[in-house]
Amino acid sequence: MATQVFRKTHLMKLLATLLALLIAAPAWAQSTIRIVMHSDLKIVDPIWASAQISRTHGYMVYDTLFGLDPDLKPQPQMVGSWTVDPAGLVYTFVLRDGLAWHDGAPVTAEDCVVSLRRWGSRDVMGLKLSAYIKELSAPDARTIRMELKQPYGLVLESLAKPAGIVPFMMPKRIAEVPATQQIKEPIGSGPFIFKSDEWRPGDRVVYVKNPKYVSRAEPPSGFAGGKPVKVDRVEWLSIADPQTAVSALGNGEIDAVESLSHDLLPLLAKDKSIVVARGAYPSQYNLRPNWLHPPFDNPKLRLALAYAIDQTEYLQSAIGDAAFYRTCKTYYACGTPLATGAGTEGLLEGDLARARELVKEAGYDGRPIVLLHITDIAVLASLAPVAKAQLERIGFKVDMVSSDWQTHLARVLRRDPPGQRGWNVTLSSTGILDVANPVTSLFLNAACEKASAGWPCDAKLEELRDAFALAPDTAKRKAIAEEIQVRGLQLGTHYPLGEWFSASAVSTRTSGWLRPPSASVFWGVEKTGR
Repeated sequence: MATQVFRKTHLMKLLATLLALLIAAPAWAQSTIRIVMHSDLKIVDPIWASAQISRTHGYMVYDTLFGLDPDLKPQPQMVGSWTVDPAGLVYTFVLRDGLAWHDGAPVTAEDCVVSLRRWGSRDVMGLKLSAYIKELSAPDARTIRMELKQPYGLVLESLAKPAGIVPFMMPKRIAEVPATQQIKEPIGSGPFIFKSDEWRPGDRVVYVKNPKYVSRAEPPSGFAGGKPVKVDRVEWLSIADPQTAVSALGNGEIDAVESLSHDLLPLLAKDKSIVVARGAYPSQYNLRPNWLHPPFDNPKLRLALAYAIDQTEYLQSAIGDAAFYRTCKTYYACGTPLATGAGTEGLLEGDLARARELVKEAGYDGRPIVLLHITDIAVLASLAPVAKAQLERIGFKVDMVSSDWQTHLARVLRRDPPGQRGWNVTLSSTGILDVANPVTSLFLNAACEKASAGWPCDAKLEELRDAFALAPDTAKRKAIAEEIQVRGLQLGTHYPLGEWFSASAVSTRTSGWLRPPSASVFWGVEKTGR
């Protein structure tokens, strides 16, 4: 009898174990990509903040009317067809069939109109486009009509922009939230669905495949073409220590590291299970002074920064490997159509004597400079210490305030005095598409209270940026871009610190990675082994 009871109990335990395995089986069967991103995600509204991690999140969840292909040409994305009248004043866009939001509601033209208005009130390029729009309407459920006050040459380029704040489409009820407030529901029509219930800031971000996503028929092509999803789940994992992340990749615990610390590259050179890639496009380091508060409300002291900057010191400290960086003075990124040396003579070369003269002439009163220091992103962490040393060499007293990226982002948006949670100098990095022309460039927006953090204020610069957008040909645009650079450098909107190329690593168990210039994307990626 005891033996029968034992056997029955043993059988019950075995059945319970098998049942548990069966219940867990779907999770194990899922195809999952696990990656360590360059930063933790804490802001899920990509219109509220231009942070790269929020933009990458946006490309997971949302879709755009147009997308840039690898040749940087706008191609229809959510739009199925479009026309423009002979006068160049009326654009008509017709949405593709079958588009739906993650909550099941159909995408409508009215949703897109409200989304464009929200984006256009926040983004530097959106603000310019909005200024030339006479009427934006939805004549029917699938048609968007845009009537301009006068011909504007950057309409499609604006709708396709993948840099800064991207014109992601949202449901009307969400897009009606003012752009000065963060949205609470990250619901889009994009290829992945954000799992709010699994989001753990500082630990992980989870996305699952959108089973109802209607991909275009064309092959993936940068931010354009089809967006085929070949995995069930994507997990962004937070591993603060770069060495630990690399070890996890080598051990097969994760599938990729988005941004490698360059000093770890030698460790991966002999590992045949890992592929290391240099970014196809560089990013630009830059320094921004705050125009609102002393001492950099004084243009002479802003110019002193330009003379003090030695780009090589920043690049060697932050990147180290010369194969992954280059000095570059132009605002518009080296190798791009608008790249120019105009106005850069003598600047950004570490002319300490001239910088000290300007500090003395301006009557600097010795107040401490509040310099913001980002600690948790490897390619940014070394910038502020270099800036501190360079500022101190020309006579400034410096108070370096250290914080993680998300805390830094909250502070850099504040207009308060430096001693009251504000700042004087901040340093950052941006992809070259963010700065490729004067309208796209967030830092050349000199519209005073509507400018980006730093709040440069100059009516002439704004006139020139308008003229660039309206210029009838490439030659005229290039001439205006040079004039903008000369004026911007003298006024001190911002200063470039050189360019660097990212290094990423992926497991050979994965394939299909695309490398657009301004964000990692996960359509086309698949697991090919364990």
